[in-house]
Amino acid sequence: MTGIPLNIDWQQILLHLFNFTILFGALYILLYKPVRDFMAKRTAYYADMDSRAADALKEAESNRDAYDEKVRSFDEEIRAEKAKMNKEISDQRDHQLAQAKTDAEKIISDAKAEAEREKDEIIASAQKEIAGMVTDAMEKLTLEQSASDAFDQFLDAAEEK
Repeated sequence: MTGIPLNIDWQQILLHLFNFTILFGALYILLYKPVRDFMAKRTAYYADMDSRAADALKEAESNRDAYDEKVRSFDEEIRAEKAKMNKEISDQRDHQLAQAKTDAEKIISDAKAEAEREKDEIIASAQKEIAGMVTDAMEKLTLEQSASDAFDQFLDAAEEK
C-alpha cells in the first residue's frame, strides 16, 4: 500500500477547494456587496432619520420655549390690560359718583327753590286772603259804624222833632 493513505484523492480535494473558492467569490460579488451596500444605505437612512429627529426635537424644544415665552408675555399683557381696565372702571365709577352727587345736589337745590317759591306763593295767597278778609271786616265795621251813626242821628233827629 503505497500511495495515498486512507484513499484520499488530492486532486478531488483541490477541485472541490477551487469550486468552493469560485462559489465563495461569486457569492461575495453577487450577495455580499449588494447586502453590504443595502446595509450601508440603511444605516445612512437611519442615521439621517436620527439626525432629522434630533433636529426636529431641538426645533420643537425651541418652539416650546418660544411658546412658553409668548404665554408669559400674554399673561403679563393680560395682567396689564386687567389693571388698566380696573383703573378705567374705578375712574368711571368715581366720575359717575361725582356726577350723581352733582345731580343730587342740583335736584335738592331745585327742590328747595321750588319749595321756597311755593311757600312764597302760599304766603302771598294767604296775605291776599287776609287782606281781603281785613278789607271785608273793615267795610263791615265801617258800615256798622256808619249804620249805627246814621241810626243814632236818625234817633237824635227823631227825638228833636
